[in-house]
Amino acid sequence: MKPKKLLSILSPPPEWRIRVLVTLGVLAGLVLVILHIANATSYLSDNPKACMNCHVMSPQYASWQRGSHARVATCNDCHVPHDNVIRKYFFKASDGLRHSTMFTFKLEPEVIHIKSAGINVVEENCIRCHQSFLHQSSLSDLRGDDGIEKKEKLCWDCHRETPHGRVSSLSSVPFVRVPQQTPVMPEWIEKLIYQENK
Repeated sequence: MKPKKLLSILSPPPEWRIRVLVTLGVLAGLVLVILHIANATSYLSDNPKACMNCHVMSPQYASWQRGSHARVATCNDCHVPHDNVIRKYFFKASDGLRHSTMFTFKLEPEVIHIKSAGINVVEENCIRCHQSFLHQSSLSDLRGDDGIEKKEKLCWDCHRETPHGRVSSLSSVPFVRVPQQTPVMPEWIEKLIYQENK
């Protein structure tokens, strides 16, 4: 199909063009505002502060910051695939969409548990980073009875304190500096609301 013909099929009738353009402009503006409020571009980086866009991640951030991994690894080093760029950003997008949906609709659990897709990625990354310390025979030796019974164990079944510790709460890591969330509402709107309420 020729581009000109496709354009004529998709374009609205002349009497609707202005309304459609205004509607599309409003929707595009709304999407841009939502992306700005959600600080969406921060998720493209490897900065751990991006995880702090959701306040429910404060205990995880705090316990990571006080743990041994804070000096050598960011959140993405453990929680995002590293075998190829497409898989990495697809995982970040799907996981981020789930996180933002749960946070927006107040569906987040009181205690956060990693999902099965995340478990597989973290296990891959443990092995990727610590490969020089691992050997196939040592892995089966460490598994003991479970290895004989062919049960799979995860790295953190034994290394429970790594990287977030057993107790993942702000009270378990005193004096930690957790980044504060930036206000979503622009300052001029806050002033306007404050003046109206006087």
